[in-house]
Amino acid sequence: MAQETPTAEKKLVKNRSEILFLYDITDANPNGDPLDENKPRIDEETGINIVTDVRLKRTIRDYLHDYKKLDIFIIETKDDKGDLRTKEDRLGDFKTSEDLLNKCIDIRLFGATTAVEKKTMALTGPVQFKYGRSLHKVDSIYIKGTTVMPSKADKKQGTFTEKYMLPYSLIAFYGIVNENAALTQALKLTEEDIILMLEGIWNGTKNLISGSKFGQMPRLLMQVIYKNENFYIGELEKRMTLVSDINGERIRNISEVKIDITNLVKSLNDYKGKIEKIKLKVDERISFIKDNKDCSIKDALNGLSIEDLIL
Repeated sequence: MAQETPTAEKKLVKNRSEILFLYDITDANPNGDPLDENKPRIDEETGINIVTDVRLKRTIRDYLHDYKKLDIFIIETKDDKGDLRTKEDRLGDFKTSEDLLNKCIDIRLFGATTAVEKKTMALTGPVQFKYGRSLHKVDSIYIKGTTVMPSKADKKQGTFTEKYMLPYSLIAFYGIVNENAALTQALKLTEEDIILMLEGIWNGTKNLISGSKFGQMPRLLMQVIYKNENFYIGELEKRMTLVSDINGERIRNISEVKIDITNLVKSLNDYKGKIEKIKLKVDERISFIKDNKDCSIKDALNGLSIEDLIL
């Protein structure tokens, strides 16, 4: 694993912040439900695609482990025989609770709950995400194919394959960084941890190149950092709406939609005095409108302190 600067030498998180993340998928399955044939999760009442917070946290954890070579606690490990190790085995990799917290960035970010013999841990994560939801109704497609390899030794022909996918879904995630949760549990969450997490959100989403996830693209990542303790606007994802001439189920490309940020910009300006700065990363293919006019999001946020996220 990568050598980290001791946590004590880093700047601890002292400000509340909110996170807004938009990404889309094309011809993929952003979060299959294993209890329902691994179908994409769709709210049957609204036709809205749902992605769990656990899926996003898995993306971040895998990126930090595979690309940044950081120690991750909640990750699949195997013993010398190739068998999966248990949580108790994994806890045994660390000398003390302090050793675990200092080494594992995912515990400092998301907390963890374990209850094994002589070792119990119940930490609420300072970073929490709500379920991601698409900004439009989605269509689901069932695809059946064939494989050239028989599934059993006595079979002479290949077998059928089947999977479900979404032709398109533009998904919004909302999260919060709660500095109090870190402080009261002595988690020593650092500013560097948050930057690494944001990098994991953006680059981890883009680099999740598997059979079911290839086709994901990050479009917007915003962190709103506040000056005042215990304050945040809340529900930033509900202050944006998708605008398109095409019915939601028939949208197939980011070029077919625009994101109306009129209410989001109004809310941020209403609380301008409480905002320290806004960190921002925007994909060049996403389009925004404000007050029914095309705009860039940076121009729309003119007057607020904006800092580019370099990820």
